[in-house]
Amino acid sequence: MTEQLPDTARFTEPQKDALNVRDADQDRTLRALHRLERAAGRPASAGPWNQETLAALVALDEATSDEQTNANEPDSLLSDIARTQPRLRNRVRGIRAQHAQIRQIIVDLRKDMTETEFSDRDNIDLRREIARLPSILRYHPARESDLIYEAYFDSFHAEIDN
Repeated sequence: MTEQLPDTARFTEPQKDALNVRDADQDRTLRALHRLERAAGRPASAGPWNQETLAALVALDEATSDEQTNANEPDSLLSDIARTQPRLRNRVRGIRAQHAQIRQIIVDLRKDMTETEFSDRDNIDLRREIARLPSILRYHPARESDLIYEAYFDSFHAEIDN
């Protein structure tokens, strides 16, 4: 059963703003991921497949870069949790480390697509690497949401009202 929270036990305006930024970043990342999945799933031919897949990968790179930048800002929810809840600092570090790993995978894929001639590249391996991204990118926000929920529960001893 959920306990009702007093008015003082709600997100502050800066926290609400940070949550809105986080949600918008994740929505943009998800849209870019869907675009990449559609592009990579098309038949591979030298021109359109390569161009569409690379353009989708660039959009995903930009979205995840912005998401990482915003999450690392001093006024982000992750920064707030790390600052105010020492017990959860290692989990914040873990989420940030995972985000850096995701970014590196995307950067490496872009590099492979731009530095390797289409005819010399093994598109099956490239598709396999691209296919890994959805599960990684869908798991990451869930970990972050779990952390935010736990931090809220620890602070207010109540569940977040939906």
